[in-house]
Amino acid sequence: MTEPFAESDHDRFTDWLRERSEPVWSAATTHRFTRELGDATLDEAAFVDYLVQDYAFVGSLVSLVGYGVGQAPTMGQKRRLVEFLDTVTDDEDDYFLRSFEALDVPPAVYENPDAVALAEPTAAMRDLLGRAATTGGYAETLAVLLPVEWVYLTWAESVGTPEEPFYYREWVELHDNPEFAAFVGWLREELDEVGPTLSPRRQQEVAALFDRAVSLEVAFFDAAYGGEE
Repeated sequence: MTEPFAESDHDRFTDWLRERSEPVWSAATTHRFTRELGDATLDEAAFVDYLVQDYAFVGSLVSLVGYGVGQAPTMGQKRRLVEFLDTVTDDEDDYFLRSFEALDVPPAVYENPDAVALAEPTAAMRDLLGRAATTGGYAETLAVLLPVEWVYLTWAESVGTPEEPFYYREWVELHDNPEFAAFVGWLREELDEVGPTLSPRRQQEVAALFDRAVSLEVAFFDAAYGGEE
C-alpha cells in the first residue's frame, strides 16, 4: 500500500494524488490523441468515434456533478458546481451538436446515449462515476471529477490550437480558457481542504478513485485508435 498522505511531505493533497498516479498521469496528459488533435493531424474517423463515446459519457458526468451539488456543504460550493453544469449542458452541448452535424454523424447515433455501443473504457468510466457519486461522499465525488477535468486542462494547455477544422480548435479551446482553469483550480482547492481531514483508510480509497479515473482517461484515448496504443 502506498504511504499515506503527509502534509510534511506534500504541500497539497492533490499534488500527492497526482504524483502517486504516475506514470499514468503523464500518459494521459501527453497522449498521441491529444498531440495529433493539437496539430490537426488526428484521423477524422478516430475523432468521430471518440466524440460519440464522449457524448455518451457526458450524461454520467452531469449526474456525478448533480450528486456533488447535493453533497456540497455550503451554498457557495453548490453554486460553483451548478455553474459548471450550466457550461456542460449549454456551451459544450452546443459544440457537440454542431460537430456531429459537420461530421455527418446521424442523430440516431448520439441522441440516446444508452443505445450507443459503448467502448469498454466508456462503460468503465460511467460505472466509476456512478459508484463514486452513489456510494461515497463529497470527497469521493471530487476524487473522480477532479482528474477527469484536470487531465483535460493539462493536455489542452500543452498542445497547439489548430485553426481548422473548427471541431478540433473548439475542443481545445473548451479546455484551455481562464474559466475552465479556474474551475479546475477550485476543484483542487476543495479536495486539498477535505483530503487531509480524512482517515488514512479513506484517503487511500480516494486515491484509488483518482488513479482509476486517470487510467481510464488513457484507455479512452487508446480506444479512438481501436485500443492499439
